[in-house]
Amino acid sequence: MENYNNADIIINETIDGVAVGESNAANRRPAGNSNKKSPADPQTKKLRKADPYIWGIYLLLLVISVVELFSASSSEVTSANVYEPLIRHSIFLGIGLVLVIALQNTHYGYFSRFALFFAVVSFILLLFSTFFGAEINGAQRAIKIAGFTIQPPEIAKLAVVMLLATILGRNQRPGGVATQAVIYVAFVVICFAAILWINGLTNTILLMGVSISMFLIGGIQMKKLAMVIGAYCICGGMLLGIKYMTPKSTEFDQASQGVEMVNTDGGGRAETHIQRISRFFKGVDPADPIDDMNRQVIFANMAQANGGVFGKGPGNSRENARLPLAFSDYIFSIIIEDTGFIGGVCLMILYLFLLGRAGRIAWKCNRAFPAFLIMGCAVLIVFQALVHMAIVTGVFPVSGQPLPFISKGGTSIIVMSMAIGIMLSVSKYATVTTDKRANREELSQLPEDLRAANISTIQN
Repeated sequence: MENYNNADIIINETIDGVAVGESNAANRRPAGNSNKKSPADPQTKKLRKADPYIWGIYLLLLVISVVELFSASSSEVTSANVYEPLIRHSIFLGIGLVLVIALQNTHYGYFSRFALFFAVVSFILLLFSTFFGAEINGAQRAIKIAGFTIQPPEIAKLAVVMLLATILGRNQRPGGVATQAVIYVAFVVICFAAILWINGLTNTILLMGVSISMFLIGGIQMKKLAMVIGAYCICGGMLLGIKYMTPKSTEFDQASQGVEMVNTDGGGRAETHIQRISRFFKGVDPADPIDDMNRQVIFANMAQANGGVFGKGPGNSRENARLPLAFSDYIFSIIIEDTGFIGGVCLMILYLFLLGRAGRIAWKCNRAFPAFLIMGCAVLIVFQALVHMAIVTGVFPVSGQPLPFISKGGTSIIVMSMAIGIMLSVSKYATVTTDKRANREELSQLPEDLRAANISTIQN
């Protein structure tokens, strides 16, 4: 840990022989009381309880998930058991709840120890699913094991967030993020993005957006941020060239012989992406005939129009049986149809409140690593929710992106539950008080290279 000369900003305290920077303002005591030993102040006791607001948002999302998933799953209901889709979904929600409880009781410092291993494993799974995985909804991005389907892209997003938080936490400086951390983070994001790009443009953009947000949280200099964005653009352009401009001679040969065209250029779903973007800019006219190309967009628009301002009430959806993937990629349409424009806005505010609450906790953290960790998880959840809403409402081109905690999907629910558990762990164990004893207790749980002061503490 570096020692800084500005005494008005940083004072040094030795713990187990290690010099640790503390906020001078945060450790001031009234004259005459400096020699008195007192127990931790009342704020410290609250640290051992996870944030009730995050818990409240999470539980409310679970309730919405159960209600709306049942409303949107009519196409999956069988005469034998009308509750089968809801039971399957509830099992995954229950598993997620157990993970949330377990992770909130685990000190956030442990997550850094497994961040690199978790990222490597997720990258291997991502590679395997891309080249040897099972195809679902036209994309080869899943692994089927013993009847269960694993979506490595969902796992990779959380793994990257944990790794980036660890890298940035080790390289936080009073002036911002160290240059070597910027290079490492950009390299990690580009490596994962190169694989995610093959089957999902939105996942790639989401990952880059999360990384840029984490840079901003660390107070990165604008010059470095511009370089990172430039690197992302250059690499994105190269991927576009490889994916969309490679000759497709085999396709044309097969098409000329009347054989169904097959993509053989190694670019995954390049043609699908091009067609989706083309249709997005062209738009959909209500008078257009319904076909496989525009079915999702048309029925999603019908569901939202049918919902009006106040909705038709849960379970009264008219389009849930006709809208493809109403229970997953387009569940926000059913939510609007059930609860109306008001319900959709309230749900969006609920996600944004989660981000705001995480931001408040991050701002008050004394250490940089927990601030990066909680904000990275919050940005991942909220960005994904906003992207889902943007796709459903026609702001973004059609793409598969689940609504966190609400859409059907075991991998997504479990991964997002882990993210909530990590956020609760930070809210429970990260020191946000002026008590020195609590600060020492927190530092004892962190390796020396993760003891950097939070940028908000340094600035204040």
